[in-house]
Amino acid sequence: ASILDLHSGALSVGKHFVNLYRYFGDKIQEVFTEEDFQLYRDVRRRIQQTIAQAFGISSSSMYLTKPTFFSRINSTEAKTTHDEYWHPHIDKVTYGSFDYTSLLYLSDYTEDFGGGRFVFMDVGANRTVEPRAGRVSFFTSGSENLHRVEKVRWGTRYAITISFTCNPDHGIEDPVLT
Repeated sequence: ASILDLHSGALSVGKHFVNLYRYFGDKIQEVFTEEDFQLYRDVRRRIQQTIAQAFGISSSSMYLTKPTFFSRINSTEAKTTHDEYWHPHIDKVTYGSFDYTSLLYLSDYTEDFGGGRFVFMDVGANRTVEPRAGRVSFFTSGSENLHRVEKVRWGTRYAITISFTCNPDHGIEDPVLT
């Protein structure tokens, strides 16, 4: 599993993280453009509004929180425990500040990868989300939504995780291209 956090520039590489912004310095604009960041902001805003509407809350009472990241998962063996994405977890426990979690899928189940479905682990029966490019799934981040991702068996699964908090002290600004 590899992740890229646009806010910090952290990119997982094997057992380590590198900072893309420091690595590329002034040449970062050859990697990302302002249009890329604007697209991210527009998508984040639309997801935030959709979550607010679905849960009957004001979008102004939701704040972007970290980490917000792009993920790439393939069938390569895990190098660290952080690469073991398939374990059941609760986002509020794992990340602390998450109140609402969203995933925007960027690749298609069965076309781009096998395995890798998102599984809500409910008492009595699990519920599974099959990723499709452009599909957004979102949920409250507490113990009511224990979940995991199946191991990817072949291909590569891409997604963006964008999460929100209701505590302004845990809010962060959108990333900017520096």
